[in-house]
Amino acid sequence: MRGADLLVKTLHQAGVEVIFTLSGNQIMPVFDACLDAGIRLIHVRHEGAATYMAEAYAQLTGKLGVALITAAPGFASGVGPLYMSGMSETPILLMSGDSPVGQDGMGAFQELDQVAVSGPLTKFSARPKTPAEMGPVAAEAIRTALSGRPGPVHLALAFDALEGDTDNAPVPSAADLAPDVADPSADAVASVLDAVAAAQRPVILTGPRLNPTRAQGGLAKLADALDAPVVPMESPRGLKDPSLGDIAEVLPKADLVVSLGKNMDFTTGFGKSFPADCKFMMIDPDQAILDRAGRAMGDRVALSHRADAPAALAALTAKGPGGNARTDWREEVAAAAAKRARAADPGQTPIHPSVLADSINRFLEGADDPIAIIDGGESGQWAQAGINVPTRIINGPGGSIGGCLCYAVAVKVARPDATVVVVMGDGTAGFHFAEFETANRYGADFTAVIAHDARWNAEYQIQLREYGAQRTYECELDETRYDLAAAGFGCHGEYVTDPKELDAALKRADDSGKAACLVAMIDGLPAPAGSAH
Repeated sequence: MRGADLLVKTLHQAGVEVIFTLSGNQIMPVFDACLDAGIRLIHVRHEGAATYMAEAYAQLTGKLGVALITAAPGFASGVGPLYMSGMSETPILLMSGDSPVGQDGMGAFQELDQVAVSGPLTKFSARPKTPAEMGPVAAEAIRTALSGRPGPVHLALAFDALEGDTDNAPVPSAADLAPDVADPSADAVASVLDAVAAAQRPVILTGPRLNPTRAQGGLAKLADALDAPVVPMESPRGLKDPSLGDIAEVLPKADLVVSLGKNMDFTTGFGKSFPADCKFMMIDPDQAILDRAGRAMGDRVALSHRADAPAALAALTAKGPGGNARTDWREEVAAAAAKRARAADPGQTPIHPSVLADSINRFLEGADDPIAIIDGGESGQWAQAGINVPTRIINGPGGSIGGCLCYAVAVKVARPDATVVVVMGDGTAGFHFAEFETANRYGADFTAVIAHDARWNAEYQIQLREYGAQRTYECELDETRYDLAAAGFGCHGEYVTDPKELDAALKRADDSGKAACLVAMIDGLPAPAGSAH
């Protein structure tokens, strides 16, 4: 049995069913081993796309996402999105081909210390040196990705370790692959319940791992169990996330914040968005995060407890008393979160971005298993404000743009019968546009809506705001017909300039049964901030 076979058998034992990949010389033994193991390969057009796809697949399925790319330059192309999966707390395994161990230091083809490159971006990075190490090192990587705060891990796959014989080394067991789970103590759960019961205006904050999509209804149950509003935070705009409306205006009234895996970082103003007498109860799997919160907020931290956020959510929900003692406070927070900026003239041209979002929302409300994928700068914020579906994936607290087409392909692999709409700006569209070909090849039928204002609008708005209209510089783009470009890949195209045509164009795109690109020419407005913009 080759090292490649042991590696793939380990992946199979871990429940891996699909790998997102871009081929290269050094990883062809893994392709060959996947054929025997029955693991599906989705072959993409850029290494970064494979990494993004692994992230979306993991978020939607709750399983490990896996990407496989080739050595050195291929690895370098695929490593950037690791930052995004780390920030979104998503368990992915990136595997990359590597030059042979036997040629280390000799100037081998595409020789590179990949572990040194990926180390700062991952929870674990290693290079198995022998065929027999492929199984146990892969098992350690998988277990690490899934344990504590989930995140990316990396394996550099030396060619001779893949091709060499393992001398019948054993395949890791299910126990070898099982993640470590840190349950909250009974005392910590009781302390939180007592503090919430005593508070007048408590609020529960959750991080990306417990966003509404991944918590699967758990947040509403927690809110009822504790009779306290739950605010999920997964946007780099923090409390100014347009999908949270005017939440930033009411949360400073809170007298208690219970954080379930929510880092007190820039998204909360490092805790300074709350009043000076507000107390914090921190539950987090990462002791370093707890220590940092303690240094930043001192004796405002009433509880600092190391435990997994999902386990804490389950325990608090099970033990919470329920009831409706704080109806007014919950309603005040909910009303603030529901506030939205609206178009003064819904019929205007270019199309107002809120009108575009409303049209997409209407379409998804009537669809089976609706999923929204939202990316981009200002246009993405308008979409986050206006599209309200149970399942969504956004570009997360990492704040990078460009991965949404990759996300869409992965979502259709995971849930082929879902109705998927992607929303992005025209700047975002340029990053991974070739994945329309991947979508067409695999029959991934989604509708990608490009909110087209012919500029890098987020940066353009910074220039306007900070330097003035006379100093806008090099943030313009062409009025490119992306719909025609997508049609060249075999996909369906729509081009809309009149808001009255949006609903019909969305229906035609969906009825095409193909990946579709709908270009909507919009007014390049600054992103909404709650009910204003």
